[in-house]
Amino acid sequence: MGYFYALLAAALFGANGSVSKVVIESGFTALQLTQMRVLGAAVVSGLVLLALDRRSFRVPIRQWPVIVVLGVVGVAMLQATYAFAIALLPVGIALLLEYLAVLIVAVVAFFVFKEKVHPRLWVAIGFVLVGLVVVAEIWASSLNPIGVMWGLAAAGSLATFFLVGERQLQTISPLALSFWTMLVAAVFWAPFSGWWTFTAETFTTIVPLTGSLDAFALPLWTLVLWNMTLGSFAPFLLSLSALKRLSATAAGVTATSEIAFAFLFAWLWLNEALSLAQTLGASIVLAGIVVAQTARSSDVVVQGDLALETGPIILPRIEEETEESPR
Repeated sequence: MGYFYALLAAALFGANGSVSKVVIESGFTALQLTQMRVLGAAVVSGLVLLALDRRSFRVPIRQWPVIVVLGVVGVAMLQATYAFAIALLPVGIALLLEYLAVLIVAVVAFFVFKEKVHPRLWVAIGFVLVGLVVVAEIWASSLNPIGVMWGLAAAGSLATFFLVGERQLQTISPLALSFWTMLVAAVFWAPFSGWWTFTAETFTTIVPLTGSLDAFALPLWTLVLWNMTLGSFAPFLLSLSALKRLSATAAGVTATSEIAFAFLFAWLWLNEALSLAQTLGASIVLAGIVVAQTARSSDVVVQGDLALETGPIILPRIEEETEESPR
């Protein structure tokens, strides 16, 4: 059941990239979609906290500066850069670039925090570098360079949330951290997103689903609602359920299937096909990310879109130490 929950969460997250792209192509700006998603995630998280554990709303004053940094850099900037990236790149490649945060986290943990990492980290780096050269088809310049820049910026923002958020979860619940960081992100983007231009007609506009589903259309509000619920909060809860049943490393490696799902849905729905060389390169990068996921000696989960959608993305799993423990 743990693997089932993890794969279902990854599938929902992967599909949400295509949903987001349809929303942006319908006329929503990347910042408007970001505003709606972070606000919606904050509202849903807050309602669940209100029902289940009101005490979790309380946060020590000393943690507020860090939460503000997490909300602005790790959530607000992450969601915006990812939205800009998928507007210019195939969904799968944008998510692939974002997931490079896994590699950044492991490297920073080794050089800055002096954590022990397995030697296979360097193998992972080699895989990722070679794979990215092939995915980008540097010899043909087939990818939008501005889109690649936004994808790499998303990786940097996500890595920031990984590294800072990991240390906050010792004193605050994942759901509470999600609520407060999403709320901070919503407040941060409020003056810039142009939400005041929304009218009732904005959300009732009938939007064609494009691609292979071009014959079908839905009101825009249904796609925005998907982003907030089935694209955000539901897979987050499924991911937490998976963590209760799997080791953190197993859950994290399974979560990387989100990239494959993103490619699959974008191909089936949006007709975003990759060349044979790009498919090979993406596979090499994905292999490197999976290897990097297991390279850190501390047992943590790195799940890219979990941060993108709902906030807490590094979840420590506390277990009894044994002689075989890498720690």
